[in-house]
Amino acid sequence: MASILPQDKRQLRACLLCSLIKNVNQFQQAGCENCEDILRLRGHPSRVMECTSSNFSGYVALMRPEESWLGRWQRISKNAKGLYAAQVAGRIPEDVEMELERRGIVYRPRDGTADD
Repeated sequence: MASILPQDKRQLRACLLCSLIKNVNQFQQAGCENCEDILRLRGHPSRVMECTSSNFSGYVALMRPEESWLGRWQRISKNAKGLYAAQVAGRIPEDVEMELERRGIVYRPRDGTADD
């Protein structure tokens, strides 16, 4: 696990929409594999800071999303392989929430406050 996570965990951020964990540079260079078409993080440092959070808890390693019961429980079974946060503090910006609504997608905050 030490080889996967950097020594300084403060470098890590979690996507506020899907909870994927990466460092700032990874989000800036590649965006979010699950949410890029909505969040548009690639190449936009200020957008990365708005749409990700360094305040998250727990780690979920998703290797076979389609087969993972934990992935289904966390609502990430259709997401890309990767490291995800169990909970992420914060909310997406209002413009993203409006775009989700326009697309008919229900936004569920990743901080554990959403009713299921």
